[in-house]
Amino acid sequence: MAKEQTVLFHSTIFGPIHSRRLGVSLGINLSPNDGKVCSFDCIYCEAGYNAQGCGTTGLPIRERVKEDLRRKLSAMKSNGDPLDVITFSGNGEPTLNPDFPGIIDDVIALRNEYYPEAKVSVLTNSTRIFSPQVAEALKKVDNNILKLDSAIEPTMRLIDQPTSKEFTVDKVVESLKQFKGEGIIQTMMLRGEHDGKKVDNTTPEEVAALIEAYKKISPREIMLYSLDRSTPEEKLVKVEHDELVKIGRRIEEESGVPVQVN
Repeated sequence: MAKEQTVLFHSTIFGPIHSRRLGVSLGINLSPNDGKVCSFDCIYCEAGYNAQGCGTTGLPIRERVKEDLRRKLSAMKSNGDPLDVITFSGNGEPTLNPDFPGIIDDVIALRNEYYPEAKVSVLTNSTRIFSPQVAEALKKVDNNILKLDSAIEPTMRLIDQPTSKEFTVDKVVESLKQFKGEGIIQTMMLRGEHDGKKVDNTTPEEVAALIEAYKKISPREIMLYSLDRSTPEEKLVKVEHDELVKIGRRIEEESGVPVQVN
């Protein structure tokens, strides 16, 4: 069952907010301010389903993002506000914005000017890493956080609902290998039901498949997390912290990759 749920962020620059994974985070939304643009249609997305539409404001252009971010960082610096990270997130997939590579360069330059100790992070669903320009831009940031929710095709398609039939687990795992030792893989662990089908990527079979994928990708780190906010699919269940820790321990022991549980 789906419920009405719409976008959460109505500006290009939002926050700062406290991220459970990243600290004091200033957000950058490269999607419309009144709609959603994404290459996934995740059943757990806090911004709701793509069916709500892309709105009317369009994707923010590079110059606007640069001006808005400079204004915000200058004000924060003047007020003595702390900042741990600048995070690309928001109402959809940030790498779909055609200005994404140039915006990354601008954000890094502004970070260096105002908050040189802060990190630049990108939360991406990994659908655009096949583009050389996008991949090179992602390699420039401090925290390149790439999604892999399941290494079993039907489960991935049920949870993430990619809009392209050409996007497959095998293809994305192979492409994720280009970020060896640098990329961070983020996996949402959850269970429940969607469209009358059981959803559970915490089973021994699912975890084993993820471990094999993590071994191939060889990321810098793995982030495991579960539901923390309202989701458009009502029949989903949060995986509690203690269980996440156990899963994370197994993944770390068998993959050799550090695991952060949130």
